[in-house]
Amino acid sequence: MSQVSVLKTSPETVLEDYSKLMRSVKYQDYLPKDKTTIIKLNLSWSLYYPACSTEPWQLEAVLKTLKEDGYKDIVAMENKTVVTNPIKGAKQNKWLSILDKYDVDFVPLTDVKWLDYNPSTEMVGMDKVFPDGFQIPEPFIGANVLHLPTQKTHGHTTITGAMKNAFGGLLNERRHHSHKYIHEVLVDLLKIQKEIHPGIFAVMDGTVCGDGAGPRTMTPKIKDYILASYDQVSIDAVSAKMMGFDPMSIDKIKMADELGLGSGNLDNIKIVGEDISDVNYNFEVGESLVVSGDKLFRKGGLKFLEPLLFHTPLFKIPILASSTYHDRFWYPVIGKKYVNEFMETKWGKLFSKY
Repeated sequence: MSQVSVLKTSPETVLEDYSKLMRSVKYQDYLPKDKTTIIKLNLSWSLYYPACSTEPWQLEAVLKTLKEDGYKDIVAMENKTVVTNPIKGAKQNKWLSILDKYDVDFVPLTDVKWLDYNPSTEMVGMDKVFPDGFQIPEPFIGANVLHLPTQKTHGHTTITGAMKNAFGGLLNERRHHSHKYIHEVLVDLLKIQKEIHPGIFAVMDGTVCGDGAGPRTMTPKIKDYILASYDQVSIDAVSAKMMGFDPMSIDKIKMADELGLGSGNLDNIKIVGEDISDVNYNFEVGESLVVSGDKLFRKGGLKFLEPLLFHTPLFKIPILASSTYHDRFWYPVIGKKYVNEFMETKWGKLFSKY
């Protein structure tokens, strides 16, 4: 039976609580110390927006715990997308000063070598998206990976989480083409992770969570929870339950459970720490204008235009549209209000101290 640890926390105790969280599920048993440990950050927006990307206290707590427990070879990594910049994101989300404090390098995945990879297990989605093959980052092969997702909704996958965090690590910026088969691709990526990583672990921040049209244009809501597990499927299942969704109704969780890649059925998961039996955030999944448009052209009534719009130089048009909508319209007109309100909360005040 898989285990997921869930704890309540506060800004005053969050660093110690994360250590307690990780140790309660014996994380050291799943991350061999003689291997490099990659901290796979989550950057969903180059700008700071609550619950959108790895929170600074989440990163600091994990690094502090690793250092206290004798881990020496640690590196933090994140990739770019067609609309995000890892260096800008690392600055805006206040990761760089924390990494400097703990003497950990930040390496954008755009700066590493990528290798052709042929999985030893059958792929259910990757072959459809990348019929000519795909590449993965060379440093990931033979290294531990420690995922740092946040608790939030997602217009393409209902929730984001540990499984989705691999999406931004193992695939290059062309991964946006995977949205058509996103659940299948996430299951494939979990298979690949199990092939290449000696250790896999996830630590999820739910201090402030994202409700609505994730992964970016959400309503931030304070929940004060943190989660950890060695089972990527189980931590996503528990997170989904807490947000108010039936885990086994989410395709990526159901498929991964059925393939034996982890436990998605709550009956087969032992939750340690808090009693969350009555926890329900009552979150609802929304779709931003960009996600709705993406679905329309990839799966909907205008899918006949997909080859023209997404696989020719015309793809610059939706990239520009997404960047303009998110950064030039939604963030200053709508999002800034939520950011300002968040900065007056206890977690916002902690963010301001970094």
